[in-house]
Amino acid sequence: MDGRLLLAVDGDSLAHRAYHALPKSIANNAVLGFSNFLVRLWDAEQPAAVLVAWDSLDEPTYRHEALPAYQSGREFEDSIVAQLDLLPDFVSSFGFACAKAPGYEADDFLAAAARRWKGPVAVATSDRDAFQLASERVTILQPVKGVSELARVGPAQVRERYGVEPEQVPDFIALRGDSSDRIPGAPGVGPKTAAAVLKQYGSLEAALAAGRFAAVADDLRLYRQIARMDPNAPLPRLAAQKPKWAAGAERARELGLNALAKRLTDRA
Repeated sequence: MDGRLLLAVDGDSLAHRAYHALPKSIANNAVLGFSNFLVRLWDAEQPAAVLVAWDSLDEPTYRHEALPAYQSGREFEDSIVAQLDLLPDFVSSFGFACAKAPGYEADDFLAAAARRWKGPVAVATSDRDAFQLASERVTILQPVKGVSELARVGPAQVRERYGVEPEQVPDFIALRGDSSDRIPGAPGVGPKTAAAVLKQYGSLEAALAAGRFAAVADDLRLYRQIARMDPNAPLPRLAAQKPKWAAGAERARELGLNALAKRLTDRA
């Protein structure tokens, strides 16, 4: 395996950002915006390999089965759903690896890639659950303004933002809850209390063993399981790649993205 940088990208997260950042009057605006962002990322990071991870929207995961309220209430417009169907094949035309499988979320593939790749990893996502992956080897690239500016998040930034270590993030989410994913958390516990509990006890399990949150202990264990990314998710082969800009340009033309096709052709 190549020891240079792996760029692991949360496809759904950044495609949604692109969809809302560009006018919907632009045909395939999410494909266009995501592709532009991916190319800029490649230029900035110069990775040895790229993996783009995708959700399977039409297949429930164990998280949905264990907690029926998980991510409930989310409704996507037909246009973004159609473009999310197009994007994995489009990204593959660039010569980049894609990961998508029933029962798994994009997050899981990011965790698996961070574990499998032996060199440095940059994880591009707007999902702060990925802070649990931060380490001396893994950096989170978090969009802060549309998809044009990125914050680099490592262990120090996780401690600064949350007051916990990266490996404590699933416990932190379980205690605090996550309104976007419909994870309730412990009653009356916000981020400061969650961080204080983990500072005192070191882990959710230790806090439960000490008698804290006894009435909701099993619920909190479930929330932690849901918040934890699965590093055993199946991955395609990860190896050094050479981008196929010409093939990407041809596919862009087929989708009516002629300006993008020209930029990719110029690269080729």
